[in-house]
Amino acid sequence: MVRARNKSMKASEVDYFEQLSSSFRCLMDLIPEGSKINEIDDKLIVDGANGVGGEKLAGLKKMFNSLVIDVRNSGKEGGVLNEGVGADYVQKEKVVPCGFGPSDVGLRCASLDGDADRLVYFLVLPKDNNIDLVDGDKILSLFALFVKEQLAILNTNGNEKINNYYHACLGVVQTAYANGASTDYLKKKGLEVLFTPTGVKYLHEKAAEFDIGIYFEANGHGTILFSEEFLCWLEARDNELSSMSKGSEQKKAALRLLAVSKLINQAVGDALSGLLLVEAILRHMGWSIHRWNALYQDLPSRQLKVKVVDRTAVVTANAETVVVKPPGLQEAINAEIAKYPQGRSFVRPSGTEDIIRVYAEASTQDAADSLGNSVAQLVNKFLGFASSS
Repeated sequence: MVRARNKSMKASEVDYFEQLSSSFRCLMDLIPEGSKINEIDDKLIVDGANGVGGEKLAGLKKMFNSLVIDVRNSGKEGGVLNEGVGADYVQKEKVVPCGFGPSDVGLRCASLDGDADRLVYFLVLPKDNNIDLVDGDKILSLFALFVKEQLAILNTNGNEKINNYYHACLGVVQTAYANGASTDYLKKKGLEVLFTPTGVKYLHEKAAEFDIGIYFEANGHGTILFSEEFLCWLEARDNELSSMSKGSEQKKAALRLLAVSKLINQAVGDALSGLLLVEAILRHMGWSIHRWNALYQDLPSRQLKVKVVDRTAVVTANAETVVVKPPGLQEAINAEIAKYPQGRSFVRPSGTEDIIRVYAEASTQDAADSLGNSVAQLVNKFLGFASSS
């Protein structure tokens, strides 16, 4: 609302929903012929976390004829906010939220958090209420692939690349908590990936340095930012294409990018706008959630906490991936990492309590657990209560 007012745009809830719906319909109208999700994948089931997002989505879905959405845990059923439901619960526990069960196996499911600023998708598995999680890293990957594709089309004329047009700088921003498999995948696709310290304020600030900056945390909080310079050029290019080559692939790519810039909430993470963009891109690609989830396989990981005497004794650098102080700790961590295939680990101090957080990943869950425990022992040795006695 504040961003809209600052830009002299209409800023009521009705205006915002109308912007979401018109931008979504534009993307749907521009879906290539032959791109269609199978009938079984047409339905989306959404966990509203018993919060504001579920209630608003229940009203918003009436504006879309092309989306079949079943909203559960909207709050009207009397559930408690975020209790056994919501994106945070689903992402951390990796089990189905309340209201989901065997009848939902294989269907495309999504979960908002209580205040609707996080979004994750998931597949219900046949046994033990387990899920296949499609987290913020994979949402980021989906968005990045789509934007990269549209930019490539925009800067191509027939079989010849156009050299005298604006070549947008596209950047992807992650924290060290992003799964290493996602980072490797994005780099292999030719995308520029940068890291920042943990926290949305750092991610948002870095993403704003690009013409198009995309950031997401694994927990499903993120967005896409478009620079004013790029949007001005894009609108001018769209007008130019309208007079020169209306109906061309370049014109369609320009319209898609303009629609994305209006659909996604550039001010803050917004699960409703993010969900609509995911749905539009899946239909554009003709992908099921299974195909999307198969982009890459997450490396197993483990997160631990170690109580310490003084968390400020740990000083990190390089987006919290390297320990600068105390001396010797990083070298010891490196020695442990070297023992495990695809091993990676880092430690960082909590921002609120005397705890050091440990993250570890490796090629198998047993290896990730072992690496995490080894690094936790090193932290305790260097900084724990045993080291002060």
